[in-house]
Amino acid sequence: MADNDTTDPPPPYYSGAVDPQTPPMTYEEMIIQDRYGVTQKPVPYYVPKDPDHVAAVIVTQRVVAPPKSQKSSGCSAKCWVGWIGALVVFALIGLAIWLGVHYASELYYESVCKGNDCNAQGQHEMDDGLIVTCSNSSIQCDGIQDCQKAVDETNCVRFGEGGVLQVRTFSVKDGGFLPVCNQGLDKSYADQICEQLGFRRSYASNPVDSKTSVALTVGPRSAKLIQGLVNVSSGCQGGKAVSLECTDCGKPQSASRIIGGSASQLGQWPWQVSLHYSGSHVCGGTLVSPDFVVSAAHCFKGSMKNSVNWRVYAGIISQSALQTPYLLKKIIVNENYSNNDNDVALLKLSSPVTFSSTVMPVCFPTFDQIFSGESDCWTSGFGTTQEGADHASTSLMEVKVNIIDTHLCNSNGVYGGAITKNMMCAGDINGGRDSCQGDSGGPLVCKGGNNRWYLAGITSWGAGCGRRQKPGVYSRVTSLLPWIYSKMQQEKP
Repeated sequence: MADNDTTDPPPPYYSGAVDPQTPPMTYEEMIIQDRYGVTQKPVPYYVPKDPDHVAAVIVTQRVVAPPKSQKSSGCSAKCWVGWIGALVVFALIGLAIWLGVHYASELYYESVCKGNDCNAQGQHEMDDGLIVTCSNSSIQCDGIQDCQKAVDETNCVRFGEGGVLQVRTFSVKDGGFLPVCNQGLDKSYADQICEQLGFRRSYASNPVDSKTSVALTVGPRSAKLIQGLVNVSSGCQGGKAVSLECTDCGKPQSASRIIGGSASQLGQWPWQVSLHYSGSHVCGGTLVSPDFVVSAAHCFKGSMKNSVNWRVYAGIISQSALQTPYLLKKIIVNENYSNNDNDVALLKLSSPVTFSSTVMPVCFPTFDQIFSGESDCWTSGFGTTQEGADHASTSLMEVKVNIIDTHLCNSNGVYGGAITKNMMCAGDINGGRDSCQGDSGGPLVCKGGNNRWYLAGITSWGAGCGRRQKPGVYSRVTSLLPWIYSKMQQEKP
């Protein structure tokens, strides 16, 4: 957590209350050249290099059988007619197979892949390289899982302003989202919806005013997904839609804060976790539910995608006072991560976290929530306190940052067009307040009008730490919410 006003060197790093340990690998560096207006200066990429890989070479031997001796023989006219007929039959069969595959793929693309991440053949490639297939009758958001990994039924639920539950269903011709009415949606219904999204149960549901002329009403509850249980209606009875919360999130117990690179107090950022690889802190993460942590994709490159060597520490503010770690069951890296874009990963824990005054989740933003320069935003982490420092911070550090307009951040004097729609900039355009190495994957949170804290960004990259006109770059969570929710739904406990 960089702050150029600090003159003291960062404290030594320890992986626990034991002898000092050097991180297993040096930090990977990305050289920012003329593209960003900075030359001959290394820029931390916030994650250690992968260990050297040993290539395994498999030698195969092709065995060719000697040709059998054959007697010369002729072929009559009837023989040739038979051969030609067989070839025609095989050609027709091949054409039929090709047409079936071709039009089945197009049907799949139109019904499932449109608007989702599918390749040119209408197949959906998962983060683990699996190509999923669907039945020819698959329809997106009809509540029936016709595809592997249920890719046809993800991205059918979202939350609008005030937490209003919105659902996309096949019965709506334009495929848009509509608010769900409060009438008939009881606690068991709310639990079912939250469980569908990867949470364990609901926390609260409340009626809220709705002025829309078209809405969705819930039918009798069954094992179907919510998008298969709603019906289009002309508004809601009494003009009340439903606001749904799946977790009691974003409410830290400690509220006192000091601006600018300061050590945090216990309970200030209860969603902050420290991710250790082979015994050393490498990246940060954010607790979003009892079973899931959000982090950055670049923390899990190469062999570091193996979940066995990772440990997750929650509810700590010092690397010298670690609690019992949580293990990872699965690391899910965004399959579209490339060149810093789509820099998000979802970590599924082997066992659920027990919430307390020092451990609780942050809130996800609504799909249309806007964070601006007027927002009260902070970033936190165990990263280095100065650019180029050898060791991470022993203490959890925090710093208040400003959301920086994307047009300014993309200007020639700053990042020159490198900021995509999936990124956002925060810090101080004049330098001095920024995240740094080791903070990667950690949270950028902003306070909402309801006094809850929302995950606005994920610490991703930047040109140095705290430099003038080089603010920190974060993955924009509102852009990546569909991916996060879809993976939570597929990997739900």
